[in-house]
Amino acid sequence: MIAPSSRPLLSPAHLPSRLGRVSGARPAASPPTPFPPAVSQASLVRLHHRFRALDRNKKGYLSRMDLQQIGALAVNPLGDRIIESFFPNGSQRVDFPGFVRVLAHFRPVEDEDTDQDPKKPEPLNSRRNKLHYAFQLYDLDRDGKISRHEMLQVLRLMVGVQVTEEQLENIADRTVQEADEDGDGAVSFLEFTKSLEKMDVEQKMSIRILK
Repeated sequence: MIAPSSRPLLSPAHLPSRLGRVSGARPAASPPTPFPPAVSQASLVRLHHRFRALDRNKKGYLSRMDLQQIGALAVNPLGDRIIESFFPNGSQRVDFPGFVRVLAHFRPVEDEDTDQDPKKPEPLNSRRNKLHYAFQLYDLDRDGKISRHEMLQVLRLMVGVQVTEEQLENIADRTVQEADEDGDGAVSFLEFTKSLEKMDVEQKMSIRILK
């Protein structure tokens, strides 16, 4: 559903390893808690080290400018949208727990993750939560639906000048029409998930930084 067929689901696959390549890293102190259960203690230590490297002024939080240091986001067509996901509800800073919560969506699903206690919260790296994160990148006005206009805006980001505006409009129209089961002219999260039933979300939205 998401984009011209040769493109990955979100193109955030380049996000990962560069997080650990920011210069000026300092030895990480013990990270604060609590954190998503999908993230191991070893991963928390590595992420805390990266967080401190990005926080060059030792503020204790990251700004949008700090996250723009990640070179992979600069070349990712959805880099700005991914950065915005760290700052919900108009916030201007992200602390370490918030940093981890976003990245937890990209943790690969291991065998042990499939045997979850039904009484515990669903892990952020579950298929459903990965898709919900992806959905929010497209839902620009956060109204719970992806409109044709929003689909078109994201497609423009993803393909740039590689196709004509008319072709983009045709792709947006066809994509929304194929997924829109209730005929309201937009794509709900349920419709979004159904349209991606055969998509290998694990491959498209996993990074080894959180292994």
